[in-house]
Amino acid sequence: MQIMTHLKNHKNPSASVNEFFNDQWKLYQKALNNNYMGHREIYGVLQKFLIEYFPQPFAMLDLGCGDASFTCQAVLNTKIASYQGIDLSKVALEIAQSNMALIPCKKTFIKEDFSKFVDELVQSQDNSFDVIMTSFALHHFNSEQKDWIMGQLFHLLNTGGVVIVIDIVRRAEETRESYIRRYLENVRQSWSLLSSQEFSMVEEHMTSSDFPETQATLYELAQKQNFTRFESIYSDPLETTQLLCFYQ
Repeated sequence: MQIMTHLKNHKNPSASVNEFFNDQWKLYQKALNNNYMGHREIYGVLQKFLIEYFPQPFAMLDLGCGDASFTCQAVLNTKIASYQGIDLSKVALEIAQSNMALIPCKKTFIKEDFSKFVDELVQSQDNSFDVIMTSFALHHFNSEQKDWIMGQLFHLLNTGGVVIVIDIVRRAEETRESYIRRYLENVRQSWSLLSSQEFSMVEEHMTSSDFPETQATLYELAQKQNFTRFESIYSDPLETTQLLCFYQ
């Protein structure tokens, strides 16, 4: 995820960066340490997928990588040959470098807004990847922006490559508003170590900055952008979050 994705306000990223080690950082750590968002299960499935799908060396681009604390676990014992992590936070990238230090591959970390970065990559035609991952970040964009981003990512894939999206996903019948109400009710009931102030931070962030799509809508975007196949390989028990694969 990560640090600067699920808890940042995409409309004002600089403000989130300034508050990085303050309340948002503490809230992020609390959610992570208590597995409130299911990272352990999600990244366990991701590791299994990477091992099975890539018996050969692969290049990975991680958009909104944050501190890469779970990504480094997911790529452990895989055939990863190169890793490029992109995030808005310099502090997060410094922690990511430390977390990824034991992974035996070429590593690059770049401070940049990932939507701007992917456009620059497509324009330069200098880089391509076997895996492009974004975790708890895509839902900060509206549908038109998601469509554009998916198109850019398709062009950055090597033949046979895959875009991996870990994100919040609405049920087919849900509106944005009803999904957020359901998610927040679970936060209220299950994120037991949150203070009332921390709950309000989650609530404010979701109502102002989260725009989850249904699985069907994401599949439609992928089909429009010429992905040949798409599937969900994990959905959490509450049906709030999925791990989706989009194949070139």
